[in-house]
Amino acid sequence: MGLPEKPVPGMNLIFATGNQNKVREINLLVPPGITVQSLSEIGFLDDLEETSDTIEGNSLQKALFLYNNLGMDGFAEDTGLEVEALNGEPGIFSARYAGPQKDPNDNMDLLLQKMQGQMNRNARFRTVITFVKGGEINQFEGILKGVIGHEKKGDHGFGYDPVFMLDNGKSLAELSSDQKAAISHRAIAFTEFMKFLRKGYI
Repeated sequence: MGLPEKPVPGMNLIFATGNQNKVREINLLVPPGITVQSLSEIGFLDDLEETSDTIEGNSLQKALFLYNNLGMDGFAEDTGLEVEALNGEPGIFSARYAGPQKDPNDNMDLLLQKMQGQMNRNARFRTVITFVKGGEINQFEGILKGVIGHEKKGDHGFGYDPVFMLDNGKSLAELSSDQKAAISHRAIAFTEFMKFLRKGYI
């Protein structure tokens, strides 16, 4: 899925995250004319709270913190892996599924353990981006469907990418950064976000 070709002139967006993997992925999606800055780039180094019980709520919470506490317009995102056989787990707990250490390998090991013997391995990544400007709130969703593999494959990507298998038989972690950026849940949500900006803010 490609972004619209028309550039957005002179727009700076603050991305309410400290996750540099997400920052790098978003920067691969940014069309000419847009500058994206992470929280660390504006001098904010604390973790943002994520206490909602939904992906939409966590995304909104982080974007509103940026607006209400730092006095800045900007966007936030929250992403969860939702596995059918596990009733939507790990969902909002994706980053800390195996504990507060937020270790991706621990999370994948726990997931593979829970999936042993499961015939239904359908899963999806879901991203919700929240954009707050002048107090106005808009949200954009991106979904990527796949299945949970039986083992880790690939050295690229991050999070659950090595166990998330696509229709072509490859895991997300077996794709290059550019290939993943073209199809990912985050890319889909971000594309909708860019379309919105072109309609309403330029």
